[in-house]
Amino acid sequence: MTRFQSIITRIVVLHVVAIAATSILMPLALYWLLNQAANNLHRDALRSEAFIIGSFLRPQSDGSLSMDMPKEIRPLYSSDYGLYSYAVLDTDGHVLFSSQPDGKALFVSDESALNDWFIRRRSSGSELFGVTVARPVGEKMYYIQVGQDLAHRDVIIDDVVTSFLPHVAWITFPILLLLLLIDILIFRRALEPVREASKTAAAIGPRRTDVRLPEQTMPTEIQPLVHAVNLALERLEGGFRAQRDFTADMAHELRTPLAIVRARVDTLEPGPVRDALRADLVNMTRTVNQVLDIAELEAFIVATDAKADLHAVCADAVAFMAPLAVELSKTIALTGDSSPVWVRGQAEALFRAVRNLIENAIRHTPTGTSIEVEVTKEGIVRVMDDGPGVPAGDRESIFRRFWRRDREKPEGRGLGLAIVARVAEAHDGSVAVANRPEGGAVFTLKLRPA
Repeated sequence: MTRFQSIITRIVVLHVVAIAATSILMPLALYWLLNQAANNLHRDALRSEAFIIGSFLRPQSDGSLSMDMPKEIRPLYSSDYGLYSYAVLDTDGHVLFSSQPDGKALFVSDESALNDWFIRRRSSGSELFGVTVARPVGEKMYYIQVGQDLAHRDVIIDDVVTSFLPHVAWITFPILLLLLLIDILIFRRALEPVREASKTAAAIGPRRTDVRLPEQTMPTEIQPLVHAVNLALERLEGGFRAQRDFTADMAHELRTPLAIVRARVDTLEPGPVRDALRADLVNMTRTVNQVLDIAELEAFIVATDAKADLHAVCADAVAFMAPLAVELSKTIALTGDSSPVWVRGQAEALFRAVRNLIENAIRHTPTGTSIEVEVTKEGIVRVMDDGPGVPAGDRESIFRRFWRRDREKPEGRGLGLAIVARVAEAHDGSVAVANRPEGGAVFTLKLRPA
């Protein structure tokens, strides 16, 4: 089927195959039904003749049997005309009456006693169809054999046609349903490449711009459209790449000027102006670093065999953020499972996520409070604080980039939690926030165990 790229060609070819198969099967089925109908009519006709012959039998006072057949009916059973043949046998198999010139039975006695319908090929080459009917006459039972030469079978053609159509017309509807089912299967087979391309297209997103639709397996009519879509995806990927490169380059270029400005600020005389400038520079440096993290994470993909010790990652993040917590008169602790917790992921990216969760907790809790980082063996990290908590209406928004509840405050640009959400997505994990019953917020980062 791969050589036929056109949908129309595929449908026509498959239809031809289906019609060819149907044209073979339908005559066979109709022939079988017609043959069964003809045999049934033939059998009923012979049984009727057997009962007619039985009506001519008369028991005698001495126990014998006589046949009183009207003269006008005898030619029907004569050997010259040969439309029907008959023989009457007693229970011992002796022939009492026969239309055969040799006076013998039509069929052997053991066969006649066991079969209701049989065929015998005669020495002349013709085939004799017949039935055996048991009929009581007086107090005795007799077997009446009636046969017909197939050479004269055309006398029942009209009856066959009349009986055949009402009995087999119902088969037309199932055949049409079968053809409809075949058509559905044909169209599904012909459009299978289009469905596969739809599944591929569904996987394309801002972070999967490298995916392309397969062109070689597409039908001829759809190939130009698929080619145009792939060209558009290439242009889109180029735009995203240029945007990410610009963001990363800008963040890199800003780091050196910020470092120089901070060095010059440190040379100023101590006072409120220097402290304010230093605080502004710290916030700007933090924002630049977060922008650089975002740019790097846009193209970040976790390898299928990558794994990291979540407990070690959290320990490093707590140690890294401990000086900031102490500087702001807050405490930080690592709790939970102390043994290695292996999860599927990249240690550096997970470190960034946990670090941002801890930094967010430190910056949004009052002085003198504590931050707790809990690690469980199921691959879950909980960062709990004693702050004001997060309103229910903001719990979905806080993970969006540049979202801030109060834009009047200079601290933060709404990138820290966005980084956490991106890391969780890249690791097929999740991040959520809720309020603790005793007060404060708890951020839960769930990862897949390795």
